[in-house]
Amino acid sequence: MSMRPRLIALAASALLLAACGGEQEQQAPPPPEVGVITVQPSTVAMTKDMVGRLAPFRSADVRARVPGVVQRRVYEEGSDVREGDVLFVIDPAPFQADLSAAQAALAQAEANAANARSMAERARRLAPENFISRSDLDNALAAERSATAAVQAARASTESARINLGYATVRAPISGRAGKQQVTEGALVGQGTATLLTTVDQIDPLYVNFSLSLAELEDLRSRQLQSDGAVAVEVLLQDGSVYPHAGEVDFSGDVVDPATGAVSLRATLPNPDRRLLPGAYVTLKATMGQQSGLYLVPQSALQRDPAGGYLMVVGQDGMVARRDVTVDRAQDGQWVVSQGLSPGDQVIVSGLQRVRADAPAVAVPWQPAAAGRGPAAPTAEGDAAAAPAAAGEAGAAGADGQTGADGAAAVPPDAQGDAAGAAAREAAAPADTQD
Repeated sequence: MSMRPRLIALAASALLLAACGGEQEQQAPPPPEVGVITVQPSTVAMTKDMVGRLAPFRSADVRARVPGVVQRRVYEEGSDVREGDVLFVIDPAPFQADLSAAQAALAQAEANAANARSMAERARRLAPENFISRSDLDNALAAERSATAAVQAARASTESARINLGYATVRAPISGRAGKQQVTEGALVGQGTATLLTTVDQIDPLYVNFSLSLAELEDLRSRQLQSDGAVAVEVLLQDGSVYPHAGEVDFSGDVVDPATGAVSLRATLPNPDRRLLPGAYVTLKATMGQQSGLYLVPQSALQRDPAGGYLMVVGQDGMVARRDVTVDRAQDGQWVVSQGLSPGDQVIVSGLQRVRADAPAVAVPWQPAAAGRGPAAPTAEGDAAAAPAAAGEAGAAGADGQTGADGAAAVPPDAQGDAAGAAAREAAAPADTQD
């Protein structure tokens, strides 16, 4: 019976000690650490994403210019040809015969012209001596002129026959890519109309045809963009990559198409490796000009509520403030902000869930590489500050964490609870035994 009062007194002392520790003032947690960027006004390129269609720079229809039978196709379908390369051969025999006949007629005309010149020269010598009449002189001179004209006509016929013979060999009018043949060997072409044989398209460079709606055009004009020359155009490929050769706009229509309500534009795009093909639709990014006085912030920094978009900034006094902003557009993974920010503002990008307006925060430079992995790893100073915070949180749990008057831990909370429980069990054990 003598041990029971001692055990009860020990348990009461432990409980009293735990209660006294809970009355100590809890230590306040430090301000949260947030990643910020310091924004400054800058000049931002005004870009627009549009859809365009590729077209050949030049396209030539190769047609039969003389009637005849196609003997053979010389080129390979779908291959690149150079200007002057032979594509088709039409049977040249009839044209060769016509050329020979024209050459014979020319020779006869030249012989007649030579005879007429001789007679005219003789008449000119005899006329002063009145050995021939005036009428004979006039006839000799007229015969000479007629013979000369006949020679010219024969030469023209010969040249025409030679041209027709040349047309029997069908050549590429431009350099480019030759399409498939429209006729086969043995086909009769050029009868009445010029028969289409194939098409040659020049695909380096290419044209890109696109359009702007009237509303988009008015919006661009209202921005008063600064331009330093031609409008640059980039093409995005199917895999999302940027085509390595940029183009530029070389034509802008001055009327609105009544069928579409848009203004037609055209850009010239280099295609040295023949990677792009005419007729394909592509996504374009056109740089329309430059805008000054805008701010670029990461997309993760912007928040929205029923009042609109806003950003959280850390002031010079270390306090967090809300800034309602006007977002102009999204561009290259960032928001373009036109109103609501001032030069030098520290915009919070990471750690937004730990801050609130009019509360303190510790601003550290934001690291974009760590943006996808959440908040940046704490520094040594942050670890040192986290220890008191953990102590403060433990104190906030009531009797779970107590400190002494000098700030050092008096008794670990788990040890206090274990001591009190052990004392109570020991006090109860003898009683149960005695009973």
